[in-house]
Amino acid sequence: MLIRHAEKPAASGAPFGVQPDGSQDAESLTVAGWQRAGALVGLLDPRTSQGPVPVRAGLGRPTRLIAADPGKGSKRPAQTVTPLAARLGLTLETTWKKDDTAALATALRLTSGCTLVAWEHELIPDILSGLGSIDPSPPAAWPGNRFDLVWCLSPADVGAWRFAQVPQLLLAGDLPTTA
Repeated sequence: MLIRHAEKPAASGAPFGVQPDGSQDAESLTVAGWQRAGALVGLLDPRTSQGPVPVRAGLGRPTRLIAADPGKGSKRPAQTVTPLAARLGLTLETTWKKDDTAALATALRLTSGCTLVAWEHELIPDILSGLGSIDPSPPAAWPGNRFDLVWCLSPADVGAWRFAQVPQLLLAGDLPTTA
């Protein structure tokens, strides 16, 4: 599964990015982004008072979490999945720089289990292009105005993947469609 990092600040002016302590930071998520990060916990690790329940159709409960190295300009992917990592008791892997999509794709081809990758939307198609055959073909670009999608890949044949998009439907304004 691949997601775009959650909501980011406007190019200038409000809404501003904020650190977890509330201090303003242009490289961090907005308040809405932090809300999405929290809501992803319930989407990908749903629970009742009796314990875990099945995840929504088309999605999976991650056993591995990956985000771009939170260096300059890349804090948002890690911030997006940090609450989920805490809930699942997983270590967030931040081995790859945001432009190192080929190496990430190689690692993903060799992994097993359910992996969630949080990345910069403009580079997600580059990750997919390094995975091999994907059917149906994913969009050539992540929609620039969408923070509310999950791109899901499941193994088909050796070196091949099945692609699907699932709407998150977590926050007001999230769209029920994937187009």
